Amino acid sequence: MLKTKRIKQIQDYIIEHNTVSLDELVAVFDVSKNTIRRDIQELVEGGEVKKVYGGVAAVNPPLISFNDRKSQNHSEKQRIAKAAAGYVTDGDIIYIDSGTTTLEMIEYIKHLNLTVITSNLDFILGSLPYGNLNVISTGGVLERKTKSFASFKNMDLLKAYNINKAFMASTGISILSGVTNSSPLESEIKQIVVERCREVFLLVDHNKFGKHALMTYCKLEDIDYLVTGTMPGSDYQQFAEENNIKLVIADE
Repeated sequence: MLKTKRIKQIQDYIIEHNTVSLDELVAVFDVSKNTIRRDIQELVEGGEVKKVYGGVAAVNPPLISFNDRKSQNHSEKQRIAKAAAGYVTDGDIIYIDSGTTTLEMIEYIKHLNLTVITSNLDFILGSLPYGNLNVISTGGVLERKTKSFASFKNMDLLKAYNINKAFMASTGISILSGVTNSSPLESEIKQIVVERCREVFLLVDHNKFGKHALMTYCKLEDIDYLVTGTMPGSDYQQFAEENNIKLVIADE
């Protein structure tokens, strides 16, 4: 394969996967690690990718539309949402973050009497038939790709709410970069919710581990419950134990 073609394919692969290790690139493109290092250096110098701990990442990963993300790992997301909903009880004041996994929770909490604060348009529309759900929108500018409201003008209002439990979403999580998100407009809202809430639940499918996006909105140790579909690697298990994070693995 020509060098220029290989480098372009490496670039496309990194952008598609957001963050990858050098060993993964060696295996995928069947070249030596030295060759991969030289190719990566060219991409870094061109501003296309950046070096991160253990590998490389896209500088500006594309923001995948909400509908496209919704169809990915759908059954796992349903299981995760059901497991997370088991921690919701009558009378709770909860925050439902904008995410394709958190959106699935509506099916499992629709029978409860709750106050739900959310930035997600689809959750607001989905809750309309259920008068027992008192829904409060964060308001602001509609981010169409993520179907969420984002604004830097109503932060004081958000800070006034006494939220019992927050169910958060993430584009990617890692021990080093923490809990990350692709949209800068959403990140400040997420950060304030985590700071204000008594208990923070992070809902992520297995593909989110070891990846990071543009913005870190909280450290991994800031969450209280990590709800996912399969048991993560031993490094995450150890981190959870050392930081009093409860690992919740959704049943098959």
